[in-house]
Parts: sequence; structure tokens; C-alpha cells
Amino acid sequence: MRDILDFYTNAPLLELGLEADRVRERLHPEGVVTYIVDRNINYTNVCVADCGFCAFARRPKHNEGYTLSFEQIGHKIDETKALGGVQILIQGGHNPYIPFEWYLDLLRYIKRNHPIHIHGFSPSEVDFFATLFRMDPREVIRELKGAGLDSIPGGGGEILVQRVRDYAAPKKAGADRWLEMMEIAHQEGMKTSVTMMYGLGETLAERIEHLDRVRDLQARTGGFTAFITWPLQPENTPEFSHYQKTDATEYLRTVAISRIVLDNVPNLQSSWVTMGMKVGQMALRYGCNDFGSLMIEENVVSAANTTYRTTTAELERLISDAGFIAARRRQDYSILPIAAAA
Repeated sequence: MRDILDFYTNAPLLELGLEADRVRERLHPEGVVTYIVDRNINYTNVCVADCGFCAFARRPKHNEGYTLSFEQIGHKIDETKALGGVQILIQGGHNPYIPFEWYLDLLRYIKRNHPIHIHGFSPSEVDFFATLFRMDPREVIRELKGAGLDSIPGGGGEILVQRVRDYAAPKKAGADRWLEMMEIAHQEGMKTSVTMMYGLGETLAERIEHLDRVRDLQARTGGFTAFITWPLQPENTPEFSHYQKTDATEYLRTVAISRIVLDNVPNLQSSWVTMGMKVGQMALRYGCNDFGSLMIEENVVSAANTTYRTTTAELERLISDAGFIAARRRQDYSILPIAAAA
């Protein structure tokens, strides 16, 4: 294939899509598109990272700041399980007032009283814990895993190029540090997802650099289960509200080139939550083999006034209409039996 940046920049959209679909079919010849039923629980919105693109976080002492109690989190888990949910995604802000033991106690509380798969604490949070509590990040990950953490989400990746992070999220883990947290997690036997949020003013070459860095780490560790990309949601953000959200064509081009470059990451997830159902469905022909989460609760994207909702029946219809077999999955992409998914 010609130079990947040239292909991304200049190839017709359909040509990109066809090549991405070939990679998807090679990796997933069975024609199944998966999805998961889970809930995103943001345990706190208090954050000192001051990312310019975040409409969700609140500074310490802000009257809209909160930290959920264990009981509130437990109630949300019970609701999730009653609706057929098989995991929770638990993430929060960089809250300097929560002690490390609180996180460990929370994980133990969940596993003891509301057992469920816990997908939680992004690399940026792990780095924040290590810095705040003066711990080695490997020790942080081992302690979280020992208390009940099952896997780590790829949040906070944005663009893994330091030039971009220096102006978009200067107080958060840098590109090298973010990747280091992921590599340590993989070495400690934890599987993780990985993300890219684009549209922050980065160049197309910097997006390719992000993908190349993910591909290189995956070649070393094999620890990434899935890749998810979506555009900046600029509305209500502190510093990016004047930016234009990129359109469906840009999204499909970016999904396609991600599938082509990341041929060693097994799963590619469609982001219907940010792009809407129809574009999310189209992405299934641009390299995606997973329709993401039914998402019983979601707060961060919603804070930027981008909110799409759906049902399992609608998800399965969209998958079927795109020519695939719908299947409900767990975090590790194992398929749930139909009886368990009903």
C-alpha cells in the first residue's frame, strides 16, 4: 500500500472504507458485530487537570462538585445488573481530596456486595494516583488489581503527541507517560482498551503518529483488546467551544485508517454515542466490528450537549441491517450465551 499518511489524506472515502473492511473481514470472518451492556459511573467530577476540552469536570470547592458514596455506586450497579449489564466503567476526575485507600475500599466493597466486572481508572488517573500518593505506578496498578480492578479503559489518550497535549491537557499524563501506564498494566496481566479523541487542532500526521505508537506498544505486549476513536465534542468546553466538531466523513476516514494501521489490535469500536446511530452503523463497513456499549449512563459526552440514546433491540436491528450478526459480549469480547443476554 502507498504511504499511509498519503492514503489517509488523499484516498477517496470509499477506497479507504474498502481497505478497512478487508482488514475487518480478515480479523473477523464470522461476520459477527458485538456490543456490551454496561454503565459508566463517574465517581467524582472534581478535577484539577483543567483539560481545555472537558465540559464535565468541576474545580475543588465548586458548588456542582460531587463524590459518590459507596452506597450510591452500589445502587447504580444493582440497576445495571437488573437491566442485563455485565460491567461498570468507573472513572472520575483528578480529585486531590480522595485518599488512595478510598479507591481500594470501593473496589473491595463492589466485589463483596455488588459483584460485577470493573473496568476502571484510566492511565491518567493511575498516573495521578502515583504522583499524588508518591507511589510507583506499578504498585498503584498492583494494589488496584488486588482490590478487585479487572481491566483498565483507554480514556485520557486524546492525541498521544506531546505537542498537542502541551496545549490541550498540560496537567495530565504526557504521551510517553500515558503509554508507560498502559505498558505496566499489560505487564501486570491486565487487559486494556485504547482511544483517540481527535479534532484538537492536531495534524493528520499527528493522528498517524498516535496510531503508530499504539501499534508499537501492542506489538510488544498484546494487551489492547479494542480501539475507540471519536471527535472532540466542543460545546460547553472551556477552551475549544469555538472549534467545529468534525463531520461524518472525517469520522469515517479516521475510523478506516485506524483499522488499517492497527491491524494488530483485535477489535475496533464504533462511536455512535458521539456520531449518532446512522453514522455509527456506517462505521461497521469502515472497519468496526463492535458497536460499543448500550451505555445505561453516560455523563462526560452529555456534558458537551452530545447525547444519543438507544435500546438493545435498536442496536441489534442496526447491526443486522448492516449485514452482520449481532451478539452481546463481555469486556474480554467473549460472547454471552443468548439465554444470559436475554
